[in-house]
Amino acid sequence: MTRLLVALLVPALAQAAIWPDAIGAWHRTAVSQPVLTDAPIWDEYGLRESETATYEDGSAKFTATAWRLQDPTGALAAYDWQRPGKSEPSKVAALAAETADSLLLVHGNYLLSFSGYKPTTPELDPFVESLRNVDASSLPALPGYLPSKDLVPGSERYIIGPVSLRKFNPGIPPSAAAFHLGAEAQLGVFHGPKGETVLTIFNYPTHQIAMQQTASLGKIPDAEVKRSGPLVAVILSPPDPDAAERLLAQVRFQAEVTRDERVPTLRDNIGNLVVNAFVLTGLLLAFCLVSGLAVGGFRAFFRRFRKGEDPDAMITLHLEQR
Repeated sequence: MTRLLVALLVPALAQAAIWPDAIGAWHRTAVSQPVLTDAPIWDEYGLRESETATYEDGSAKFTATAWRLQDPTGALAAYDWQRPGKSEPSKVAALAAETADSLLLVHGNYLLSFSGYKPTTPELDPFVESLRNVDASSLPALPGYLPSKDLVPGSERYIIGPVSLRKFNPGIPPSAAAFHLGAEAQLGVFHGPKGETVLTIFNYPTHQIAMQQTASLGKIPDAEVKRSGPLVAVILSPPDPDAAERLLAQVRFQAEVTRDERVPTLRDNIGNLVVNAFVLTGLLLAFCLVSGLAVGGFRAFFRRFRKGEDPDAMITLHLEQR
């Protein structure tokens, strides 16, 4: 009996959990679990599920892989990590890169990869709309503080914990980064006349924590450190100290203060309130007048054309005759 239940359940469990039966004219032919290299990094990025599917259209075929992360920050970090080195930005999504035969994009907390064919926007739209458990929260603002001049394309890495820090910048001890205090970091590699420089920008929840960790990061041998608000920029063993100083000077925190202001409406004007009160009074008087005329006309009509005693007539006792 148990074997029979397993045999019945296996086909149901084998059905795709993420990829649909078809994408445009392409039909799904196989589903499998992707091989995860560096599983600890995927765990740190918050991987929830992943799936690979093969699609065919006649003799042509392509492979699609999806990773569902905990949030868009994890999807961004995985995107920077998985992006091909010689890729170009793509217009199919706000965060997307493509090569001649591949496409990598972020949709909410999903990272989607296509190899062998690049689906068009009309083909992708129905699929991304059908995705489950999509986190539509905004991406972190930290990557915007990374300087763009002399940045090596595709060198960006988003770091959210000690595992990814050890992978992408092992020279910085996790204890100095203090991820347990809510730190996240953006890394980039920059060209220079004397060699490449690795810049890592840490973002802390408060200015006070950033000041505290500036001292800790400054104790790393051959480290150049600069703080700007809650940001702490670090360069280890720069090949050109002057170029490193110029690069650090480009990291500037800009606070954006937003204030919720109540927008006045017509109800806030006392003059409009008085006018509306008179209008309402006039409407009520007009309604009473029309209603009175209608009731009186209706009763007059019945008294004139109905024979016999009026059923609505007033009962008179004639007490003066007694």
